[in-house]
Amino acid sequence: MTTYVFDFAQGNKEQKDLLGGKGANLAEMTNLGLPVPPGFTITTEACRAYLAQGSQPEALAAEIDEHLARLEEAMGRRLGDAEDPLLVSVRSGAKHSMPGMMDTVLNIGLNDESVHGLAAQSDNPRFAMDSYRRLLSMFGSTVMGIHDDVFSAEHDELKRRKDTTADLDLDVDDLRELVSAYKKAIEEHAGRPFPQDPREQMELAVRAVFDSWNTERAVLYRRQEQIPEDDGTAVNIQAMVFGNRGMDSGSGVAFTRDPASGSQGVYGDYLQNAQGEDVVAGIRNTVSLADLGELDPKSHDELLGIMKKLEDHYRDMCDIEFTIEQGKLWMLQTRVGKRTPEAAFRIAVHMVDEGLIDLDEALGRVNGAQLAQLMFPRFDENAERTLLTTGMNASPGAAVGRAVFDWATAVEWAERGEDVILVRKETSPDDLHGMVVAKGILTSRGGKTSHAAVVARGMGRTCVCGAEALEVDVHAGRFTVRDGKTVHEGDVISIDGTTGEVFDGAVPVADSLVVQFFEGEQVDDPLVEAVARLMEHADAQRRMQVRSNVDKAEDAARARRFGAQGIGLCRTEHMFLGERRELVENLIVADDEQGQEKALSALLPMQRQDFTEILESMDGLPVTIRLIDPPLHEFLPDLTDLSVTIALADSRGHRKKRQRKLLDAVRRLHEQNPMLGLRGVRLGIVIPGLFTMQARAILEAAAFRKKEGGDPRPEIMIPLVASVRELEIVKRRIIDVAREVRDETGVDLAFKVGTMIELPRAAITADKIAAAAEFFSFGTNDLTQMTWGFSRDDVEASFFSTYLQQGVFPVSPFESLDTEGVGSLVRTAVRLGREARPDLHLGVCGEHGGDPASIHFFDEVGLDYVSCSPFRVPVARLEAGRSALGGG
Repeated sequence: MTTYVFDFAQGNKEQKDLLGGKGANLAEMTNLGLPVPPGFTITTEACRAYLAQGSQPEALAAEIDEHLARLEEAMGRRLGDAEDPLLVSVRSGAKHSMPGMMDTVLNIGLNDESVHGLAAQSDNPRFAMDSYRRLLSMFGSTVMGIHDDVFSAEHDELKRRKDTTADLDLDVDDLRELVSAYKKAIEEHAGRPFPQDPREQMELAVRAVFDSWNTERAVLYRRQEQIPEDDGTAVNIQAMVFGNRGMDSGSGVAFTRDPASGSQGVYGDYLQNAQGEDVVAGIRNTVSLADLGELDPKSHDELLGIMKKLEDHYRDMCDIEFTIEQGKLWMLQTRVGKRTPEAAFRIAVHMVDEGLIDLDEALGRVNGAQLAQLMFPRFDENAERTLLTTGMNASPGAAVGRAVFDWATAVEWAERGEDVILVRKETSPDDLHGMVVAKGILTSRGGKTSHAAVVARGMGRTCVCGAEALEVDVHAGRFTVRDGKTVHEGDVISIDGTTGEVFDGAVPVADSLVVQFFEGEQVDDPLVEAVARLMEHADAQRRMQVRSNVDKAEDAARARRFGAQGIGLCRTEHMFLGERRELVENLIVADDEQGQEKALSALLPMQRQDFTEILESMDGLPVTIRLIDPPLHEFLPDLTDLSVTIALADSRGHRKKRQRKLLDAVRRLHEQNPMLGLRGVRLGIVIPGLFTMQARAILEAAAFRKKEGGDPRPEIMIPLVASVRELEIVKRRIIDVAREVRDETGVDLAFKVGTMIELPRAAITADKIAAAAEFFSFGTNDLTQMTWGFSRDDVEASFFSTYLQQGVFPVSPFESLDTEGVGSLVRTAVRLGREARPDLHLGVCGEHGGDPASIHFFDEVGLDYVSCSPFRVPVARLEAGRSALGGG
């Protein structure tokens, strides 16, 4: 029989799948003997059962009753008792941290009677009434579906009448009035009164947490962070401790290291006379842990000791929530803390130096996506700029965009191509849509533990929080800098999440320090030192090589500086654009073989020079050159444009002989679906001189480089092969050309001939194709299109968003390899190819070669290398090293 409820003492930190992250870590802290208020966890299995059948599992209610009775016995109080009530919190807790995406209800058990018992027992009527109004607003919004604005409007109006902006200025009578207003609002908007039965409150709150798994914002966050839809959330029910019990009480959030920079030393926010939601919501600006040391030295010292114990135990940076109730410290949560990419690299290396972890584990704690973010540009320190104000450096990076003041405007403007900065007093989970599309986030309230900061760090967004000099007027769409300028919606601002600075207008950007390091410059910076150490370890551990996709010598040189070990894809069709397009047109409109030869002869020296420069930049490393792949119509004018040009010329009596020949060629070559037409190897067979010219240019360039003392290593790749016979025909011609070049130059060349596996038929007949191919390079872009049966250019703008929303794709198959479908073809081709030719060299040159998740798959199936754009070479190197160590 399935068990759905566990006391905190029954679990441990390894049970996140069952107990969720929060429940597993509460159990771990309990078993470590830390001061954790007792409670119990309802498992993720219960949530999944609830979501599947639309109601709670039959046995769940009895299990909750049993554990609640045990909790009441331990606390010596009964839930909602009129004389001395036990109050509990009901919190969500999924396996993966989802800050603010699912809801919390505090103070369950309060009602019109028990609030008086709480007042009497605490001898603090204001505290009791404050707790009740918090329950009503949380319960009303989370459980009864009433918008937060209903409660905040009542709250703001009361403070306006009292001529104050501070919650603490409201006395017990004010709070009693607020409670009455909230109860009326609940009945008006929900159609029923607030439930007075404490057990009903708990049951409804548990169901609301289950339901919150599928709220729009939670679904959006999971999609953004690629969290599985079927995980479900656990529910944690815990005895309440109160940070709002007076000035000797409070709540806080702390990190054992700075989550923004990775600097050593504790960091945190504390708010006196407040419950935990006040801290993360950024409603009031907090004080630091150092200030807590002056306010409550005993609790401060105990907290630091616990933080050290937790970091040593978890061997990682920990994120901690705590409450102080009348001088008594309580631990409410811990987890391995979210951090910025900069902090991830620096903390990993610091912990190696401290002996907490080794380099293998350090490498597993960073990833390619984080490294890519560190390579984004930063603000140019030498550029002129106008400083508006400075806030907290909550999440690093340089972001430039137009100021917008609500999430809907952010989405609307981003969809039309605008870069935006979302500006708020503080963010809430409802702002997630805007945070996803914004280049950066700026708030006037909150600190490094606020909702804006935590979510921005998790998503890799630049964020500046707590810019107190800003008076943000969301409804008017503007902010005013104290004693300074007013910025209106649409005005451009720049924010620096590394320094916390906010600038007027667009500040120019420069290469990041990490990019400067990869370019070979000497950079004295702690972050760069951390990146260098982990990159060196990744290179030492990885099995797969990393090549780059480049078409020009300057790009090849950069790729080599970035650590590329060759070129995995040189697209020759890119060499026929610009001024050379006319030469291709001459080839296409040629009336006979002699005309074609003339056109090809004009192209030959240009191609030879292209390949000479690329081979020189990659001297001593392999260079895979793909013969022309796209259909010839791509090099011709548009059919409609050309028809209009000729019609206009005819109307004016001008004869356009060449234009008419072009039009005839365009019509002749027009295809309904050119991606499935005359292209690749088919083109090379139909117009053999084209591939022969390219092969000669490659081999003559290699011969020249060898005569110059170089070490050229060309690999000629034939695209779109579906049958081994196609490959054999073209390969024989290439070998004939090589013999001619050798006879003409006296240079004996070493080169390889292989093919691109981009058709399903090629994958499932790979054993036959391998008989003629010395290497395979998987063209996973076309292989994905051919396997799924859709054109990327056509479908991404039409139905991809719907497919992602409805879970057909967890992520676009063009971003991360479809390992079930396309991946199965890759596995088959690898197995068949190697069975036929054990020394077959295997690589991938599609865009997936730079995608971290795909790299791990390619390593697993045994490819020899991945190839990607120059900028992604360091990412691929890092991920190949992590994959070799089993890192996910």
